[in-house]
Amino acid sequence: MEKVQAMRRTSIESVQATSELFRELVEHLRQSRTQLREEWAQRITEAQLLTAMSKEEIFAEATSVYDNYMEALKTGTFEALQAYARNLSERIIPRGVETREVIGIVLLLRDVLARSLFAKYQADFALLNRILDAYEPAANRIAITVAVGFVQERERVIREQQEAIRVLSTPVLQVRERLLILPIIGVMDPQRARQLTEQLLRGIRTNRAKVVVIDITGVPVMDASVANHLVQTVEAARLLGAIVIITGLSPEIAQTLVMMGVDLGKMNTVGDLQGGIEEAERLLGYKVAITGEASDHSLRG
Repeated sequence: MEKVQAMRRTSIESVQATSELFRELVEHLRQSRTQLREEWAQRITEAQLLTAMSKEEIFAEATSVYDNYMEALKTGTFEALQAYARNLSERIIPRGVETREVIGIVLLLRDVLARSLFAKYQADFALLNRILDAYEPAANRIAITVAVGFVQERERVIREQQEAIRVLSTPVLQVRERLLILPIIGVMDPQRARQLTEQLLRGIRTNRAKVVVIDITGVPVMDASVANHLVQTVEAARLLGAIVIITGLSPEIAQTLVMMGVDLGKMNTVGDLQGGIEEAERLLGYKVAITGEASDHSLRG
């Protein structure tokens, strides 16, 4: 029992000693703030990091990072630092700042502060070791926190950009009342196929469309899973009350559909987009009327 109590007392004393060391080293780094911040900003410039930012912007961010760094060392909590890292990432990612640059500047700061601690405590080697033993784990955790925050924000931006590209690459266009056109260009993968279906069904419901022309002239190849998804899309549109006309069907894609066992006779297919639009207008009840000597063409419903 006495041995356990002695171990507890030793543990408490160790924690208290570490806390005291932290207060001491943080106070030293706070007092040296101006000098160390300037040294750090200079090293960032020399290492050619954050080149997309001006010297004034680098110095302003260095000040904020330094203060948040000190707060994390002082309190041992990282919530404020995580929030700042996300905010910083939102501001500098659009500027073209890379992940390696963010990690680089944080590691530079860790090095600048460690050198300052070494210069202050080098006369007492035992104390220096205790100071560094207390500082290094916290500094490493801070570096990881900032790096992870930046990477997460960058991944979020990439996901949003990919989503925007997918939306733009599969536009659902209303060419006249109750008629939609979906021109598809580029490689189709399962994810994009799902996006296509969602957009198309949403467009049918929003525009109360009766006929949809899906043009796949610009699709070079289509594997079995995507071809199957196309068939399901046609069926889903039918359940919403819309007829789907497929145009631009290549021999290769037609062969893929046949190999899947799809009965092309059940799919409304037309050779090209112009023919598909004409067929869609016929289904909607539009007709071509010739008026005047100039034989102007106008569509009447």
